[in-house]
Amino acid sequence: MKYSLLTLITVLGLFFSLPAMALDLQEARNSGLVGESRTGYVEAVVNRPDVQALVSEVNAKRKIEYARISRENGQSADVVAKLAAEQIVNRLSPGAYYKDAGGSWKQR
Repeated sequence: MKYSLLTLITVLGLFFSLPAMALDLQEARNSGLVGESRTGYVEAVVNRPDVQALVSEVNAKRKIEYARISRENGQSADVVAKLAAEQIVNRLSPGAYYKDAGGSWKQR
């Protein structure tokens, strides 16, 4: 489990350090355009084509990474994604949106 957590933290660091994507994702978060769900994926808070494109791109990359971690650790990708979601939500900047357990948008 310690290996899984270390791998997860490393992956999250990669998500936040991707130069072009992180900047776009961070700007979208800061603008309230996207938020983090409890499933480990981002969702559009505002329905616009550019926001939907960003959400699709970020989620496609996350899905690949969750699958890789899943194979390495013998856990399902859903479990990996939910563990990642907890870490991501806990590290959101003030004002960023996330979905609570009931599925409602909340701000940090």
